[in-house]
Amino acid sequence: MSGESEKKIREVFEEAKKLAPCLVFIDEIDVIMGKRESAQREMEKRIVAQMLTCMDDMALEKTGGKPVIIIAATNRPDSLDPALRRAGRFNKEINLGVPNEQAREKILQALTKKLDLPEAFDYRALAKLTPGFVGADLNDVVSVAGTEAMKRTMAIIKQRAVLENGMDIDVQATQPAILITRSLVAHAGDFPSDEDVPITYQDFLTALPKVQPSAKREGFATIPDTTWAHIGAMHEVRKQLQMAIVEPIKDAKPFARLGVTAPAGVLLWGPPGCGKTLLAKAVANESKANFISIKGPELLNKYVGESERAVRQVFERARSSVPCILFFDELDALVPKRDDSLSEASSKVVNTLLTELDGMSSRTGIYVIAATNRPDIIDQAMLRPGRLGTSIFIGLPTPDERVEILKTLYRKLLQDATSDEVDDLEGVARDVRCTGYSGADLGSLHHAAAIEALERNMRTPVRQPAAELRILREDWEVALSTVKASVKDIRKYQRLQERGL
Repeated sequence: MSGESEKKIREVFEEAKKLAPCLVFIDEIDVIMGKRESAQREMEKRIVAQMLTCMDDMALEKTGGKPVIIIAATNRPDSLDPALRRAGRFNKEINLGVPNEQAREKILQALTKKLDLPEAFDYRALAKLTPGFVGADLNDVVSVAGTEAMKRTMAIIKQRAVLENGMDIDVQATQPAILITRSLVAHAGDFPSDEDVPITYQDFLTALPKVQPSAKREGFATIPDTTWAHIGAMHEVRKQLQMAIVEPIKDAKPFARLGVTAPAGVLLWGPPGCGKTLLAKAVANESKANFISIKGPELLNKYVGESERAVRQVFERARSSVPCILFFDELDALVPKRDDSLSEASSKVVNTLLTELDGMSSRTGIYVIAATNRPDIIDQAMLRPGRLGTSIFIGLPTPDERVEILKTLYRKLLQDATSDEVDDLEGVARDVRCTGYSGADLGSLHHAAAIEALERNMRTPVRQPAAELRILREDWEVALSTVKASVKDIRKYQRLQERGL
């Protein structure tokens, strides 16, 4: 009813004044305190105005010296009316971001304080395995680990009950369910209480894959599972990325001592399929930082102002997840050169991204990696020091690098590969037909050889069992004759490299 909402707000504050000293906590304040200029109805504007008036009446001189403190919580601070976010109303704003590794360790210790865990429980290792998890996610992990421990304990007691009743465990499934139930009821006294169920580190490892972190549900990636071990060759590039991003995140003090305080921005450029995205994932994993992956075109929106808002939201999210690596894939789609042919909307997106990278907003702990196949069409303002000042060319692999990449790929895909099988790959990778192959082409080569090995097995009268299947040299020969190099214009990239981008 008209006026009822404003009346309720007045009543709450009047009651708080009577009970002073008093704390008033308003959860999800964005529901009643949205921006007035975007309000759909007059009632919403009146509610905001009433709230502002009531907050002003809570000054100490108006409450007889007894404080009334108002605490509010929201997930959407940008949607609040600006009049609310000034001194005299909400004086302090505290950003509760995604916890880092040390914070996760302390949260896990607090959540498991009442649990009977082994003395040597490795909280630090568990914190390392939970990047992107917030407090609620970690609480879920503890809960699921407790369930896993209970399942394990019940399975042991069930097995004991079945054996004591003379039933064969292998044919347990064929027994009537009522017999199993009776056995369990008979051994009900053997069930431990909640306090006696031992929760092990292994229970937590089992629980982790079953809990999806909140950041992932919102469309943001957490730390990828790609490591340096999954990347063959590119040692010089790895070294540059290690010094630009990984080491400053792990230990910033030596860098700060020598005046290196600004986070580096790195542009990875080169032909497609040479491992730019893979490198970005490995850097995020190695540094154990939060990782947000952005495909250039997905930020673009046909409505005026929406693309710029999407860019700002990405950096706002990154600021809540420090230390954070922002990875912009296909950067050329997002920041093309600003000239007369570029539309006004696209120019605004470029300007917004440049401003965010420029340090006008705080960029402490936010590291930016961008990847592109077309560095020549990126706006030059993006490539200056302070933004993406470090440009790293990732070209086609040399014969020695092809050997290392193919061996790394083979070991990653086939964990049971023998050393003889891996050594046989040297001749394949050095074959003249592999000239001009990128890392993606070598992956395609392995796929083609594996398909040929499967087809060869199907053609034989007596098929080999799956455990004995192997890729032979003849399979590689067939694959080499069918897979062609995907990079056709390598000279263009070489000319760009000679010009210094």
